[in-house]
Amino acid sequence: MFYLKVIAANRTFFSGFAESVIFQSHDGRQQILSHHENLVIALDEGMIDITPAEHAGNGSAENNDGHLTGLAGRGFAEVVNNRVTIILESCEKPEEIDVRRAEEAKERAEEKLRQKTSIQEYYHSRASLARAMARLAAAKKNN
Repeated sequence: MFYLKVIAANRTFFSGFAESVIFQSHDGRQQILSHHENLVIALDEGMIDITPAEHAGNGSAENNDGHLTGLAGRGFAEVVNNRVTIILESCEKPEEIDVRRAEEAKERAEEKLRQKTSIQEYYHSRASLARAMARLAAAKKNN
């Protein structure tokens, strides 16, 4: 096991001992286990799955199989000396997602992509669409 701290812009999502953490990086899904080599890695938007250590009483809301799941925004992970620190733009539990708001954001982003815009606006709209779709997928997975 290792010490894990997941910090979002508005709160600490998880702090305590964990057996594993899985997140989305630019190269695909990555899993960190205890005694992983030291590294710093950029994270993409996607699901984050934490397996807390059995005796860790951190007060986090876990699902039925003992895992803590969240929808993570972009950020960075640092692994040093069996300690993992993940800093994210946002991280929310699937039950916290407002499905109606996510669907509206998806529709807005799709409409902007259909319009002829600058390359910067295109990438911004594409990122907004990806965020909205990830939120909808996370909310659907929770139900």
